[in-house]
Amino acid sequence: MKRALLPSKAFIRSAKRLTKRDPSLAADLETVLTILEEDAFHPSLRTHKLKGKLSKSWACSAGYDLRVVSQLVKHEGREALLLEAAGTHDEVY
Repeated sequence: MKRALLPSKAFIRSAKRLTKRDPSLAADLETVLTILEEDAFHPSLRTHKLKGKLSKSWACSAGYDLRVVSQLVKHEGREALLLEAAGTHDEVY
């Protein structure tokens, strides 16, 4: 089941900053978003629940040190992913 991807303003800012700093990460980010839309828990993403102040969020890997943080939400009666942040491990946590 496809999920809608809802990018937050913070996600858009962080993705732009990330791809400006390292343009080669744009393709990795695009690939991860495509997989997330199809299956947020695909084994290649290593999706996991976060703890602490991000306890409502999930993180997935988009490469060695690239992470995408999102929340499962309802949007127009179906499941969606609210994209919260993209960046390195240290940037998003």
